[in-house]
Amino acid sequence: MTVRSRLSWKDVRDTVHDAILSGQYVPGDRLPRDADIASSLNCARSTVQRAMQDLSDSGLVERRRKGGTHVRLDPVTRATLDIPITRREVEQKGGRYGYQLIRQQQQTPPHKVLAALEMTTPQDLLRVEALHLSDCQPYMLEDRWICLDTAPEILDIDLSVQSANEWLVLNKPYSRCDLRFYAISADEKTADFLGTNAGAALFVIERTTWIETAPITTVRAITRPGYQLLTSS
Repeated sequence: MTVRSRLSWKDVRDTVHDAILSGQYVPGDRLPRDADIASSLNCARSTVQRAMQDLSDSGLVERRRKGGTHVRLDPVTRATLDIPITRREVEQKGGRYGYQLIRQQQQTPPHKVLAALEMTTPQDLLRVEALHLSDCQPYMLEDRWICLDTAPEILDIDLSVQSANEWLVLNKPYSRCDLRFYAISADEKTADFLGTNAGAALFVIERTTWIETAPITTVRAITRPGYQLLTSS
């Protein structure tokens, strides 16, 4: 496998994925060691490990301690959804991205948030409320809680300039992600932020991530009317 240098974990994942789909590796085959893949692709071993974990989570390969990584005999197809950087999402749709920090505050979250993060002991988290824009129009309203034990560096970030969404995606890779999708009727406050009418049907994305068992963040993102979510494999 020969590709350009400075690959991201997604590039490595796609390279290995393509090698399996092309028949270079068939069900039951043992893949090269992570260190060997890293050497051939000129990337960090940790990058390969993240890529292989994603392939394992998607059901294409099976990883065993001291047993290496094998192409599964019975690949499992699972729906997957990468966490998008909202700025890039807007720009890929041809929009001009904008961002407004509404407020940020350290506070003890309600029990519902603690439960989502699987935290049993109340503690202060960082709550960040922000509005993402496309062509100066409301695009997504975000209400986020961040665990400061897992991501203490977030306190040094100017969240009026860089969104918590973008910083977390780039700096806090997760090993587990829970997703919920549902619709709500806009209350007056939400309708005002998103520039719509009270009672309008809105699509909601709730997402919670962990590093192993350590919670990173949970977010409730409410999208403008007409928002479309696309995932592909």
